[in-house]
Amino acid sequence: MNIGFVGLGKLGLPTALAVESRGHRVVGCDPAESVRRTLRDRRLPYREAGAQELLERSRIELLPLREVVNSSELVFVTIQTPHEERFEGVTRLPQERRDFDYSFLRAGMSELSGEIERCGSDRTVVLVSTVLPGTLRREIQPLLGGRSRLCYNPFFVAMGTAVADFLAPEFVLFGCSDQSAADAAERFYRTIHGAPFYRTTMENAELIKVVYNTFISTKIAFANTVMELCHRLPGTDVDAVLGALRLGRDRIVSGKYLGGGMGDGGGCHPRDNIALSHLSRRLGASFDWFEAVMLQREKSTEWLADLVARHAAGREVCILGRSFKAESNLLIGSPALLLENILEERGRRPFSWDPYLDDPAALPRGRPLCYFIATRHPDFRDFPFERGSVVLDPWRYVAVRDGVELIRIGA
Repeated sequence: MNIGFVGLGKLGLPTALAVESRGHRVVGCDPAESVRRTLRDRRLPYREAGAQELLERSRIELLPLREVVNSSELVFVTIQTPHEERFEGVTRLPQERRDFDYSFLRAGMSELSGEIERCGSDRTVVLVSTVLPGTLRREIQPLLGGRSRLCYNPFFVAMGTAVADFLAPEFVLFGCSDQSAADAAERFYRTIHGAPFYRTTMENAELIKVVYNTFISTKIAFANTVMELCHRLPGTDVDAVLGALRLGRDRIVSGKYLGGGMGDGGGCHPRDNIALSHLSRRLGASFDWFEAVMLQREKSTEWLADLVARHAAGREVCILGRSFKAESNLLIGSPALLLENILEERGRRPFSWDPYLDDPAALPRGRPLCYFIATRHPDFRDFPFERGSVVLDPWRYVAVRDGVELIRIGA
């Protein structure tokens, strides 16, 4: 099939490459010079498993929007719906709550609809961008002409593993009122994988996308609450307690994300919780659960900052890992940055270093330090800590070695 992508950023390009890898012709448009440079130089500026190899042999064309519309049977739209930095989870939770910023999406969809009308034939527009429930009917559909068959198909992919996640998903979520458009999309997806194709209304799909993400946040927040209890209760171990809960495959669902450590991060989870907190307030809900999840994340990070202060004992603090998850160089929503900001609020100026972002020569050397493992990079398992240092490990995976005091948080 001929597939178009409007938006070839950190989500659009990896998934476009995945689509192309299944034999489809892919064209796209994106105004960013960085995207043009990436396709020209065939070099990804971010870490995305499997994407660089696909990019090196890719034949994806960057075309004007009109040509994308004219040459595509399905047009996927992956335009950003950002939040301001203060709503991304790297600073304390602000008192204000806001919806996502739909200005980029509105502008892009309006332009796309105009080109579809000029094209003179119907096009199935498959919107991927994250939105709150009711947004498409309120913000997007009024912008569209009669030839745009709008569907909502948010991807459940994680930055860093987007290619593999797109090619082998748990299920495909598809919100649409036009059954012929949904039929065409399902035929396309059957060329990609055999995962269930879940049809529902657009409003249901809008809600499913964000609560899927916040359910993951809930599991992480719960696991970190148990970690704190275990650190305070003699004879308990968080890995043993949660190891038992992972066996509850019927009621607890699965063991993914159920492990004590840092709070969740990335471009979806913190901001989705804050946006749903905004929605809860707007609807007058009896309890703002999503605020509670973000406050737990913040309070848990404060507690970790307390442990750092207790164990530093005059040593300089060195935060190891800045990215939001292991083996990534992306900082968006990083709980490591939240910890750094809280320590700075308290008058400490920690040094932070990440092997995927920083020069090894920048590491402080020659003196005992208080290390905190903020990102579970495999590089830190056998890291050369300075003798006389203390290491706080909320992941409980760092190898024990002579001359270093290892604090396995939660064990």
